[in-house]
Amino acid sequence: MIDYGAFLTEMDLRFLLGFVFVLVSGFLIGFDRGSRGEPAGVRTHTLVAFGSMIFTMLSLYVEPSNTGRIAANVITGVGFICAGIIMQRQGSVHGLTTAASLWFSAAIGMAIGFGFYLIALCATLLAFFVLKMPHIGEHGEPKYEPLPPADLTLKSSEVNIKKPKRRKK
Repeated sequence: MIDYGAFLTEMDLRFLLGFVFVLVSGFLIGFDRGSRGEPAGVRTHTLVAFGSMIFTMLSLYVEPSNTGRIAANVITGVGFICAGIIMQRQGSVHGLTTAASLWFSAAIGMAIGFGFYLIALCATLLAFFVLKMPHIGEHGEPKYEPLPPADLTLKSSEVNIKKPKRRKK
């Protein structure tokens, strides 16, 4: 019989357990976004959750007295990624739900990293069901009408070009 205790430490087991939770979490949240054709799908959500979990677990072991410093930077970095997903087109905003779900995936990854598995599981289920809810009142008419395209054609009657006078020599 193989003695796994010689190969795996408690930290390794926590990482492996976290990987399983993160994989399920990232898949469930990313599946919804990807099935709707959004820019961030299963791979993006899973990788963000994995990265958040790893940074959080590393902060617990590397700098246990100041875990908030790394956590704050994870939130800032994911926020930067989310800002790139949000687009504005013709008076309406697109990608906001995808950005929010990506940010939420990072939070779930951090919860797993800190060892809050039940909270992470509940948050994953909540996110999955919220993303499956119908879009009630979310996509109404734009608040303002987009400007009509400018008419840049010139008519010959509107053009009034004067010839310069020649100087006498």
